[in-house]
Amino acid sequence: MNLLLAPMEGLLDFVLRDVLTRVGGVDRCVSEFIRVTGTLLPDKVFLRYVPELRNGSRTLAGVPVRAQLLGSDPVCMAENAACLAALGPEGIDLNFGCPAKVVNRHGGGAALLQEPERIATVVAAVRRAVPAHLPVSAKMRLGFNDTGLMRECAQAMQAGGACEVVVHARTKADGYRPPAYWEHIPAIRAAVQIPVVANGEIWTVADALRCREISGCDALMLGRGIVADPGLARAIRAFDRGQAGADTVVWSDLVPHLGAFWRLVCEDLEPRQRAGRLKQWLNLLRRRFDEAEVAYQHVRTMTDQRAITLWVAALQAHDPAGCSQKGC
Repeated sequence: MNLLLAPMEGLLDFVLRDVLTRVGGVDRCVSEFIRVTGTLLPDKVFLRYVPELRNGSRTLAGVPVRAQLLGSDPVCMAENAACLAALGPEGIDLNFGCPAKVVNRHGGGAALLQEPERIATVVAAVRRAVPAHLPVSAKMRLGFNDTGLMRECAQAMQAGGACEVVVHARTKADGYRPPAYWEHIPAIRAAVQIPVVANGEIWTVADALRCREISGCDALMLGRGIVADPGLARAIRAFDRGQAGADTVVWSDLVPHLGAFWRLVCEDLEPRQRAGRLKQWLNLLRRRFDEAEVAYQHVRTMTDQRAITLWVAALQAHDPAGCSQKGC
């Protein structure tokens, strides 16, 4: 089984990629989308989204990272892809799934699912613009308002030269509301000859097994589920080996990674973003860990970086309350 780490704007960025790939079990990552409009982006933009380009396009744990572009103009996409390719990414992924109104309003992301022929043109332009050895993949939803064009969209990606398609099993109209409609993926798989990856609502090992059975896909992409349970990929692999429960990540395993996450946040993100990013992750971790509920309630109203740093240090020192005796 191939397990990929999903791109999620404002959540699954390079900081969380670093930490989650340290926990283990992930085969490949995809970056947050880099939006391409009417200009040629400087290298610093690509490096801001994918700092792993300075490390052979791999996280510090050694997991490859594919850079994702979002745009609708074939010429501009091709020119930017060529510049990105010069920086040595593991590959280039194209976003045809973003449901954000501001993106769709300008013809990008999921809006292109209404026009398969334009998808083929964009993919082909990027494929021609980058070296032949560099993988070009694509991510799509089941459609814009409905699933009527899902086969045609996947076929357009294949026709343009994509080597793989990730299917987020919801339409744009569905947004992120559960469920994910994995039952539509077999029809997409039957329509193309390239690998198809299933994505959407995989929160547990049981979800992963059901998704694999229903979709027929051997490759899965994990998003919010692995953010909420960083050991999810490892647990799926353990089950696949016939060793269910043998590689469980418990809270005490996760605490050092929380410390590493906070250090990276403080080093790499703007001060105004730091406290919010820690709370955002703890909020999702509450789904899986009772201890995360206690931690979240403790830091929920905290804004001072020094106070949070003291709290994180106390948590790592195995203080049950996550705070020193003197308070923080």
